Amino acid sequence: MAAADARVQVIDHPLVQHKLTMLRDERTGPKDFRDLMEELSMLMAYEVTRDMPTEPVEVKTPIAVTEGRAISGKKVAVVAILRAGLGMVPGILRLIPAAKVGHVGVYRDPDTLAPVEYYGKLPSDVGERDVIVVDPMLATGGSAVAAVDFIKQRGAQHVKFMAVVAAPEGIRRLHETHPEVPIYVAAVDQGLNDKAYIVPGLGDAGDRLFGTR
Repeated sequence: MAAADARVQVIDHPLVQHKLTMLRDERTGPKDFRDLMEELSMLMAYEVTRDMPTEPVEVKTPIAVTEGRAISGKKVAVVAILRAGLGMVPGILRLIPAAKVGHVGVYRDPDTLAPVEYYGKLPSDVGERDVIVVDPMLATGGSAVAAVDFIKQRGAQHVKFMAVVAAPEGIRRLHETHPEVPIYVAAVDQGLNDKAYIVPGLGDAGDRLFGTR
């Protein structure tokens, strides 16, 4: 991984970058886009969970008793920012099937570009869990800030943010409000255009996931 800011981890594994390139391609249709998003999210989750604590456990193989390592009871919640964040959840659950899943609905007002929260549902014990907030795009940062605000207000203490691509503007805004939240991305792109889309980005990730326009 590489990053200019220690709080921003760019996951530069060759498989991650290969799948990111395929996601960017405008010729990639909804089915392949969904499959790639799931695969990419699973690969990224390896790095996002790298610091999970482990403890020694005794295990008996067919040959002998040995000592292994197991996750030491740390509980995880994955919180998807609707609707594009839904595409990232299945890949993470393939690695952490016991994780609970929450949802935060935030949309960007087309005129003001301000985030508008319209839905929120989190695990009741979110304060006891490590929370991974997922959204393919960290653009202006408005939705990310609103989602993290919502999660913290309900007791979450340990929050990470995972996106596929981010704009510098979004990174800056999220860290101005929540400086302790680490950000994991596959790429930090050039910036935003006049419609607040990431350049070069992926286009509208929600539309590409679900075949809408």
